[in-house]
Amino acid sequence: MDILIQILQLLACLSLLVIVHEFGHFITAKIFGVRVEKFYLFFNPGFTLFKFKPKNSDTEYGIGWLPLGGYVKLAGMIDESMDTEHLKHEPQPWEFRSKPAWQRLIIMSAGVIMNLIAAMVIYSMMLYHYGEQYVKLQDAYMGMDFSEVAKEQGFRDGDILLSADGEALESFDETDIRKVLNASQVKVLRDGKEKTLVMTRTFMQDLAGSRQGFASFRYPFIVQEVMDGSAAGKAGLAAGDSLVSINGTTYPAWSDFAPQLSLHRNDSINVGFYRNGVYGEAMMYLDSTAKMGVWVRPYTEIYPVTHKEYGFWESFPAGIKKGAEMFAGYGSDFKIVFTKEGMESLGGFGSITSLFPDTFYWGVFWYLTAYLSVILAFMNLLPIPGLDGGHIIFLLYEMITRRKLSQKFMIRMQQIGLFILLFLMLYANGMDIFRALQP
Repeated sequence: MDILIQILQLLACLSLLVIVHEFGHFITAKIFGVRVEKFYLFFNPGFTLFKFKPKNSDTEYGIGWLPLGGYVKLAGMIDESMDTEHLKHEPQPWEFRSKPAWQRLIIMSAGVIMNLIAAMVIYSMMLYHYGEQYVKLQDAYMGMDFSEVAKEQGFRDGDILLSADGEALESFDETDIRKVLNASQVKVLRDGKEKTLVMTRTFMQDLAGSRQGFASFRYPFIVQEVMDGSAAGKAGLAAGDSLVSINGTTYPAWSDFAPQLSLHRNDSINVGFYRNGVYGEAMMYLDSTAKMGVWVRPYTEIYPVTHKEYGFWESFPAGIKKGAEMFAGYGSDFKIVFTKEGMESLGGFGSITSLFPDTFYWGVFWYLTAYLSVILAFMNLLPIPGLDGGHIIFLLYEMITRRKLSQKFMIRMQQIGLFILLFLMLYANGMDIFRALQP
């Protein structure tokens, strides 16, 4: 059931983004007088789930059965349908091929532009509705826990991130994380003293290959709630207790404490804790699950949270900035795709589905929708025949050289592009399957 909720969120998200993208092509084609023959959500090889054609309309609207995207079929254009019937006739005024190159360029660019606009609008409305909430890095007094790959760069658990290449770091969001991953030097606060770490040029691709992540907030083990009948409850622990040791050995952070529990299955342990500033100890028996039976207080309820409100009009420049940063950041990340580690980290629909939580939250849904809209915009700009970026490259060539590429060449390029896209899709989804089968 949980996976079904994730799949439904993914389908809803992709449906919205595909409609937005294709509407960009649709509306600009209409503006320039190009006949739109089909507007489809999802692909429909063989058969169609639903279709209708309004009276006195040139356009057939429909829903296909293969949820890998969607398409708008323009009269007189060689696209993924590989329909070449129009080549047997003289160009007509309503056909795509009859329009000036600058109009065709706008039509082909409109899908990407619409996805970027959609992302910026969503970010703006989220900032207006929710505002921004984050823990400042310097307010998290226990610093961060770092992955093994990050530790190879010189980071140590407990380091507080200060700056990357001289630029101050404030929050642990995508923008500041990218600053660290792309920096040549990172300054941290360690044991009360500033220390400069020199990063290697392969840090980002090493991190991608490891699939470990970079870091997470380090925070004390404070009990949020004790479950009835649990080992912790029987031992007398209560909400608000701060657990600090096991059998006399100190473990100051939750990330230090938690791994030790699995070493004491079917065993009794002596847990040291503080309650209202007073130290105490409790004997506790752990069964084969090694679970204490408590909820841990999240770091957002331990460290001070910075909250920033945005007015309606104030939210738009902030949302536009956020969308632009995400687009530029994804472009920066994309360079590692061409490395061994990057290829191994590629994922398909399984990886995308896993981004969605198994419980529906509007805020998370809209955030991921904006994020995937940015990715869709970027991916469609890649100069691969069959994608918008491929068509844009050919149109720019035509505008610069004033030479129109032959229809035979365009057909061949479309075939090559479809082969590349099919290979990438099979490879990415194959990597998902491969990782799922790993022990």
